[in-house]
Amino acid sequence: MEITNRLAQETSPYLLQHADNPVHWLPWNEDSLQLAKQLDRPILLSVGYSACHWCHVMAHESFEDPDTADVMNELFINIKVDKEERPDLDKIYQNAHSLLTQRVGGWPLTVFLTPDTHMPIFAGTYFPDKARHGLPAFRDLLKHIDQIWRERKFDIQQQSKALSDTYERIHQVSQPTDEGLDLHAHDIARNELEQQFDRQHGGFSKAPKFPHPAILDFALKQWRAGDRDGRDDDSLLYCAMHTLRKMAEGGLFDHVGGGFCRYSTDEMWMIPHFEKMLYDNGPLLSLYSQACAIEDSPVFRNAIERTADWVMREMQSPDGGYYSAQDADSEGEEGKFFVWSKQELDSLLAASAEAHDIKTDVIKLFKKRYGLDRAANFEGNWHLHAYHSTAELADSSGSDQRSLLADFDIILGQLFIAREPRIHPQTDTKVLVSWNALMIHGMAKAGRTSDNHAYTESALRAVSFIRQQCWHDGRLSAIYKDGKLQPLAYIDDYAFLLYALLEILQNSWDNELYEWSLQLADSMIELFEDSEYGGFYFTAHDHEDLIQRIKPFSDDAIPAGNAIACLALTRLGRLSGTTRYLDTVERGLSSAWTSIKHSPLSHSALLMALSEYLQPSDIIIIRQGQADRAEWQDMLRRYCLDDALIYRIDADIEPHATLADKMPAEHSPGYTVAYPCRGNQCFPVLQSCTDLEQYLQNNSYRILE
Repeated sequence: MEITNRLAQETSPYLLQHADNPVHWLPWNEDSLQLAKQLDRPILLSVGYSACHWCHVMAHESFEDPDTADVMNELFINIKVDKEERPDLDKIYQNAHSLLTQRVGGWPLTVFLTPDTHMPIFAGTYFPDKARHGLPAFRDLLKHIDQIWRERKFDIQQQSKALSDTYERIHQVSQPTDEGLDLHAHDIARNELEQQFDRQHGGFSKAPKFPHPAILDFALKQWRAGDRDGRDDDSLLYCAMHTLRKMAEGGLFDHVGGGFCRYSTDEMWMIPHFEKMLYDNGPLLSLYSQACAIEDSPVFRNAIERTADWVMREMQSPDGGYYSAQDADSEGEEGKFFVWSKQELDSLLAASAEAHDIKTDVIKLFKKRYGLDRAANFEGNWHLHAYHSTAELADSSGSDQRSLLADFDIILGQLFIAREPRIHPQTDTKVLVSWNALMIHGMAKAGRTSDNHAYTESALRAVSFIRQQCWHDGRLSAIYKDGKLQPLAYIDDYAFLLYALLEILQNSWDNELYEWSLQLADSMIELFEDSEYGGFYFTAHDHEDLIQRIKPFSDDAIPAGNAIACLALTRLGRLSGTTRYLDTVERGLSSAWTSIKHSPLSHSALLMALSEYLQPSDIIIIRQGQADRAEWQDMLRRYCLDDALIYRIDADIEPHATLADKMPAEHSPGYTVAYPCRGNQCFPVLQSCTDLEQYLQNNSYRILE
């Protein structure tokens, strides 16, 4: 059987990037695995994604090199995997990398596997073409692994057995204990958060610095709970708000075009790794919407508006689905699209001043704000990073802040126009259900916070796309690309989508979407729940057998699927009165309990699910009449209601059967009434806008400033 590069028939942009390599790449499938077993050759598994800068570097140095390819083709069966298409494989072999090396992994992930059991022989990430930075040359590593395979098979078998035993111990940790659930881990997580907090620059680490949205979300929700209970949690609020402000002012944020990059290479959030991922920007949109509900800051509003506009402009397909990512590189250089030379800036700023009658002093303040009066900060060029706030500049110059913001927006608009003709970074146009759900949730929250219906409509278009294209016969497909579906779906797809639907129903009630949320919940439990210990496996019960069946509880770049499943099922169970959903949540939280106690902060999303389960949020169903609808809406806008679930259903719509008791009062036709509940307890119907406002005040909801 002749082996050739067989990636040309794939739909993944990442795999197609390697379709012309001299390496005989194969996709991960049964034929490829059987070939390795038949030839008794180790598998070289290479995992990455299309927007990954160091994946590109390793490709240029090694996979495009004929001599290196010859060694790979002679000694190994070479399999390429897009980690966004197969997150199960990525998670499993990232875990293996961590166990074997005692270091955090990353991409590109390079793992050598046995041809029969697919257990790892050796694992690493990027390897250079020549030995440097303490790393061996990749070609030398290939020959060394081949030697190990031929001469040390007993050692490989022993290592495989040790790993298998470790995987079984990991699973046993999810066995529920007899302890009851409580909130003590929240206090430990809070202390961990404050200890790790960078008080100068925000964030929770040194360089490289990642956003960690689950930690920020936990901080905001803990503050709100304390605020309503009369506890002083202002230090927790400061951790979150300072971090969000620093990220939005820093170079992590694209001040010209909107959207956040994946991480900062420095502790100041100045120079990012320039790729933009959908999975970051969805949760960040949600976080900035929460922050804006607490403090109506121009910084937070700008982050919301520019990011949401970027999503609709560049990341939403004509059919409605959201694309996955944008590359860090263009024209073979990282960040080239985003940075500016001194000559460009001087010319553009002068032209902006002349065309829009902007004063010279304002241009100087713009340069001061974004560091354009300082030395270049990125390889001889400038990347915009706000060193001074607009409030600070207005105070120091005696300017009006609103006028200054307006002028700065004009200048940034001119930079955007000048940047658009450049060669853009590549966009990965596959539609991932789980990441779409994160963005749907973010856009829905942004739409409510900013009262911008365009954001809500964008989210609804994405929901419609997923429902039409990726939901068939009671099951989800995880990926849509070029009219083709990836049949596999994971717990994240179901959990994140359910969570997103419950969010967007607060913007626009739809009985059919609510019914779909019930169907999703039922399918998720049937396909993924661990019937023995509780909690949810990452893969469905009929998924292919792999070396480990993971049940992840801790957050990584995105919140744990188990956490969002528990959070969403708690909300849906309370909204619908379906107690079996709540029973499932209790089993899931009990299964995760040992892991939560071991490292509370790394389980931030599960802590939020635990809080919601033990201390239920208010659910208020408002049956909207025409006569006083505007009055009720105006009143609701005056309160910070982010920790309440408020569903507005037109009075003339017959509600779903599970909500049939929420009918408008017969003695007030055309007028609005509200049905407040908390947990399993319902309170008297609120017959007027004044009644609702009194309810909110009695329950310590904060009036917006």
